[in-house]
Amino acid sequence: MRYTHNNARIVYMGTPEISATVLKGLLDGGFNVVGVICNPDKPAGRKGLLQPCPVKQVALAHDIPVFQPIKIRLEHDFLARLNADVIVTMAYGQIVPQEVLDAPKKGCINLHGSLLPALRGAAPIQRSIDLGFEVTGVTLMEMVAAMDAGRMYDKKEVRIEPTDNYTSLAEKIGIAARDLIVADLLPYLNDELQGIPQDESQVTFAPKILPNEEHISFETTTEALLRKIRALSLTPGAHCFLDGLKLKIYTASKADLPLGKIGEVVKAKKGVYVSTVDGVIRLEEVQLEGKKMMDGASFANGYRDLEGKILS
Repeated sequence: MRYTHNNARIVYMGTPEISATVLKGLLDGGFNVVGVICNPDKPAGRKGLLQPCPVKQVALAHDIPVFQPIKIRLEHDFLARLNADVIVTMAYGQIVPQEVLDAPKKGCINLHGSLLPALRGAAPIQRSIDLGFEVTGVTLMEMVAAMDAGRMYDKKEVRIEPTDNYTSLAEKIGIAARDLIVADLLPYLNDELQGIPQDESQVTFAPKILPNEEHISFETTTEALLRKIRALSLTPGAHCFLDGLKLKIYTASKADLPLGKIGEVVKAKKGVYVSTVDGVIRLEEVQLEGKKMMDGASFANGYRDLEGKILS
């Protein structure tokens, strides 16, 4: 049997916006997506109303059945009804058990947001910025029980610009992933992509961003600090503390001013300027706990006696 857009039964697994971009690409490309698996709805906003994830929103708009197991390792009986030829995954958010990997006729493939074997794990996009990479990308790979360890079928590079943050880079990687799967899915199904094993000697890891990593320290170099802020922006947002209140920093840049004490606001006119161990950064977009996001100049104008304070 030769697979075509119409006769290949595709189940798609994913949750966030980057994954929705890929799903939209498959649908726009005419592929037959027979089911979507995503994480359960989560409360959002001040009222805490349940909000469907971006992938679910796309699926519902196209009348595709949606399945939202709390724990897919315990809830996957529905896959038998879908009779999938292949499962395509990007950024699903749960570990996929062997029973699911074995369910489709042609197996499961994953779009991973790095150029494997570099940056296996949950946060390859954030880590690529934090580590100062100039190039990253997407790898189309075989899903196996070991994390991100399967054969690689294709790759697409994405350049990291000095202005990229997590949000902008994720958008670019989502587009690259979309283009990659649309080009490669039928060749994969028709056994035209053999894949190559990863070089285990070159493996590096990109572990999940932990809450304590969101708290930045000014006791580090300016370049490393700016990379960390970009890697965490716009979500979850890097933060420090000002007068005991959490201050999120979304955008910052290097400034040519004399050093002060580490973490000191050395200037609070037309912006907020803070000393690091080897330079000064200008806070360009910030959000004080309980307030809205605003530009640094507006924040400086509205916060009394800011100059000389220590951010910790």
